[in-house]
Amino acid sequence: MKEILVNEKDAGQRMDKFLKKYLKDAPASFFYKMLRKKNIVLNGKKAEGKEKLVCGDRIQLFLSDETIAKFSGQNSKPSVPKGKAPVLDIIYEDPQILLVNKPSGMLSQKAKESDLSLVDVITAYLLNSGQMTPVELHTFHPGIGNRLDRNTSGLVAAGKTVAALQTLGQMFHDRTIEKRYLCIVKGQIRKSGYISGTLSKDSRTNQVTIGEDNGALIRTAYRPVAWNEEMTLLNVHLITGKTHQIRAHLSSIGHPILGDPKYGDLKWNAYYRKKYRVCSQLLHAATLTFPVTEGPLAAVSGKTYTAAVPEEFWKIIKETSWQHGIQEALEVPH
Repeated sequence: MKEILVNEKDAGQRMDKFLKKYLKDAPASFFYKMLRKKNIVLNGKKAEGKEKLVCGDRIQLFLSDETIAKFSGQNSKPSVPKGKAPVLDIIYEDPQILLVNKPSGMLSQKAKESDLSLVDVITAYLLNSGQMTPVELHTFHPGIGNRLDRNTSGLVAAGKTVAALQTLGQMFHDRTIEKRYLCIVKGQIRKSGYISGTLSKDSRTNQVTIGEDNGALIRTAYRPVAWNEEMTLLNVHLITGKTHQIRAHLSSIGHPILGDPKYGDLKWNAYYRKKYRVCSQLLHAATLTFPVTEGPLAAVSGKTYTAAVPEEFWKIIKETSWQHGIQEALEVPH
């Protein structure tokens, strides 16, 4: 017999989902058969599997050690970065969540098995800091609530428990977390604006187009921070959150983001690549504002968190001769 004590990381999920992670190689029919026969019980009592686990619950497996070893795969090692993992730029941390400033060039999540993603680096950090054990990774894996394009930098919210991940996922889905970005675009924008339309994605080219129908509705608001004849530093409010939304939306109105290889101005990009070594879009997820809330995210209720722009972004802001908004531009976090 093996007893599993449910900890805070695993609390908040259904018992059957937990079992499917713990005995990951077992067929679904196996769990329900064992539950019916009371070979798997919850707190000493028969369970159906749909019960929601709370911290302190005891799951007892009246199974042989051989069966548990066969189905759990506990002799296998969890997927974490090999060697020395990159250092995280941590903006905020508590027992439930982690807010990090993702660098440009890093994937938020794996696209293929060989990739090193932000999720992998967060996992390595939690293991190395003693906040998780390799055994715990068999039933819970840290995850993120929002994803950024590989070459977009800025704030990403990660959940360190099931309850926190569920809450983050719901908040981002309901758009109750306000997301604001900073970017430099071509051309002069002197007034705040709002753009909407529909977005369609070509999966072959991984590029999106903006139209008026037959696509996902997108909404983007923006406010100029500083400008000159050549460019504008924008504060962008991402109201919806679709693939390449800000990049494609701004390009569609004639103001492509500096450094953007898909939707940008190639000649303009080439000049700044040579002068400042700008090799990707200057788009940065600068702030996250959480709604007033209780529960696992009560510690961040109603608060705003800010991540500094990357060095190459700050260098252009600092060295540009802005005609308007000079002081506000220099107050951008760096």
